[in-house]
Amino acid sequence: MTESPLQNQQPDQKEIVRVSISEAARLFGVNPQTIRRAIKNQEITYAVVADRYKINFESLVKWSQKKTTVKNKSDKFGIGQYVDKWKIKNTLYSPSKKSVKKMKNEELY
Repeated sequence: MTESPLQNQQPDQKEIVRVSISEAARLFGVNPQTIRRAIKNQEITYAVVADRYKINFESLVKWSQKKTTVKNKSDKFGIGQYVDKWKIKNTLYSPSKKSVKKMKNEELY
């Protein structure tokens, strides 16, 4: 039986997600040239795989949150426009301190 790369990963290691320039531009609602400019200015981290830039998604998100114009475009044209739809409103699956009653020790057994 073959093991997947995730099974070989140490518990404290994170999976590195990389996207292409065109994917990054689509995700964040910006022009691909904006992503290329960020690469040139060393504002995001990347790897070159088969002569193509593969951008570290985590650095891309951090970069997008620092740049007001990119954040606004992301919220309006990119992935940010869907964030409100992701918020879980059912308190059963998204408990808050207000909605969850503290249980007594007797109720736990």
